[in-house]
Amino acid sequence: MNLAIELLIGLRYLRAQRRNHFISFISLISILGIALAIILLITVLSVMNGFQQELRDRILIMTSHITVSGISGGGIDNWESITNTFSDDSDITGSAPYVRGEVMLSHTGNVNAALMRGILPEWESFVSAVADKMTVGKLSDLKAGDFGVIVGAELARSLGVLPGDKLTVIAPQLNVSPIGVIPRLRNFTLVGIFEVGMHEFDSGLILAHMDDAAKFLRLKGKVSGVRFKVENLFDAPRKRHELSQQLAGRYWVSDWTRRHANFFRAVKMEKTIMFIILSLIVVVAAFNIVSTLVMVVTDKESDIAILRTLGMSPASVMRIFMIQGIVIGLLGTLTGMAGGVTLATHLESIVQYIEQVFQTSFLDSSIYYISDVPSLVLWTDVVLICAISFLITVLATLYPAWRASRTHPVEALRYE
Repeated sequence: MNLAIELLIGLRYLRAQRRNHFISFISLISILGIALAIILLITVLSVMNGFQQELRDRILIMTSHITVSGISGGGIDNWESITNTFSDDSDITGSAPYVRGEVMLSHTGNVNAALMRGILPEWESFVSAVADKMTVGKLSDLKAGDFGVIVGAELARSLGVLPGDKLTVIAPQLNVSPIGVIPRLRNFTLVGIFEVGMHEFDSGLILAHMDDAAKFLRLKGKVSGVRFKVENLFDAPRKRHELSQQLAGRYWVSDWTRRHANFFRAVKMEKTIMFIILSLIVVVAAFNIVSTLVMVVTDKESDIAILRTLGMSPASVMRIFMIQGIVIGLLGTLTGMAGGVTLATHLESIVQYIEQVFQTSFLDSSIYYISDVPSLVLWTDVVLICAISFLITVLATLYPAWRASRTHPVEALRYE
């Protein structure tokens, strides 16, 4: 019964026409401040999620989910048995062997370092999407014995090569000849160019047929390892542990989260820091609630005194004013959530429209690899933002409500 009365009075104070219109204005500012803070938080974190997903997808175009390789850099001579061992695993959707080695490339005086990866074209599509990123040629152009290569777009521009040109590939091993020690090199023919949008791969990776790469790198029938693709990329750490146990430590097993651990850890830390910084805007907006309730308490001192005279307890008075602050916080939180989700969901089209109107580009494709503004709304982030924002508004009501509960009836009614 008491709670119903407190709720009725609190809501009446909230919607009643106050003598001081300035208090109503501050209440509106409080709601808008909380809403804008939440909209900003949801939008910024959604953009960060979008960039993180875009970068992760581009990294995983060329990076396998799980990699099984030889210990201490040694090769694997029975890769077929490894792929057959896990062929019936429902969590693994594809596998492919590979050969890798660091090389130098030379063409008409231009020299670049690169990583050579030997692949089987018919298997590569099971573990990567590089076939979809070919700008010139296709993966099937890599044929055993032809010594053809496919290079990244940035590397091709740096070397100044076109399809059909000859590239001199220099291996780190040396040849001993009657005239002395000379570097081991071979001419490869450029048969294709890929572009995945990651500088690491576009400027420093070349693909060759696995047989040609193994012969050039002198792996003597071995491969560097086997790459696996799992159904859910976020299950890769768990699956890596299972594969490592089944292989009984005979091979080195890694996953994509380990290889790029520092990058994703930095992104996560940046997102956390940004969340903390932007949450301070909610704190600033909550101070408006404190100001509003303090002025309401001052304006309603005589009403509080009458309620106390009629037998209302200080706790009930405190709850009346807490209800006002909670309703203000709830309205701001719900408004901000609706606006933030709507803005973040349509952000890409909004940015494109602004670019068309002002004839500009915020992310020039000639400078940035990601030329649009991706946005990914995660409901876990939305719920966390709204919960913390609402909690801050509730805490902001405590002092003004406590002050109201401490009002002495005699002192409040002395000059009435």
